Amino acid sequence: MEFLQGQSTETTVAVAVAVVAVAAGAGFLLLRSKKPKGCLDAENFKEFKLVQKRQISHNVAKFKFALPTPTSVLGLPIGQHISCRGQDATGEEVIKPYTPTTLDSDIGYFELVIKMYPQGRMSHHFREMKVGDYMSVKGPKGRFKYQPGQVRAFGMIAGGSGITPMFQVTRAILENPNDNTKIHLIYANVTYDDILLLEELDNMTKNYPDRFKIYYVLNQPPEVWDGGVGFVSKEMIQAHCPAPAADIQVLRCGPPPMNKAMAANLDDLGYTKEMQFQF
Repeated sequence: MEFLQGQSTETTVAVAVAVVAVAAGAGFLLLRSKKPKGCLDAENFKEFKLVQKRQISHNVAKFKFALPTPTSVLGLPIGQHISCRGQDATGEEVIKPYTPTTLDSDIGYFELVIKMYPQGRMSHHFREMKVGDYMSVKGPKGRFKYQPGQVRAFGMIAGGSGITPMFQVTRAILENPNDNTKIHLIYANVTYDDILLLEELDNMTKNYPDRFKIYYVLNQPPEVWDGGVGFVSKEMIQAHCPAPAADIQVLRCGPPPMNKAMAANLDDLGYTKEMQFQF
């Protein structure tokens, strides 16, 4: 009888331990699966501190902004952007949209790669910013919201700083091992030195050769150059973008004249309005 009582006690303890272990495991999984709340506010501007400013070229710099805590995420859906508020050279308020080059997998901070134009109103604000200053940011904004597997392949046509939304979407796709979407990017600039995120883009082609292809186009190429020359043409689109189909989409982002010309080229090549999206 004592033996049976002892066995019953041991069984009860074992069951209790098992229940606690299962509950702890479930709690851990719940915590891991719970997506952190983003720091953005779509209705009100919030302040983010500039913690690093790195000059990339004579008119391009990378700005790193801290989030409230080291484990905070920005909370920007893939394919959307933020509004930044600053002051131009006359002291007037200016608001302009920008797409971070970071994702929510980059916790504790976000980065903007900014090309600063001589007469640009918001460019003046970024030029004057120093480490320790704060940027007013509101978001998310935008009509595009990427979901893994929504298309078989993307064609992308970018000009100048229009590369940033393409870079954001491309990173999200390539860094997701369960996303098999193919990406074909045409990236146009004036000179070789104008190519933004060149090192990062080239690393993507090396690391994901079966999923990511890029074709550079320059108005003023160097003497030795194996990319495109001039403006992006219909022939370039035919050669370097997926053909029109119900399961593909071509994204475009660049200066207004380029966007208009690319829309006309895509229309002529048989891409329907549903197959096109302009950031």
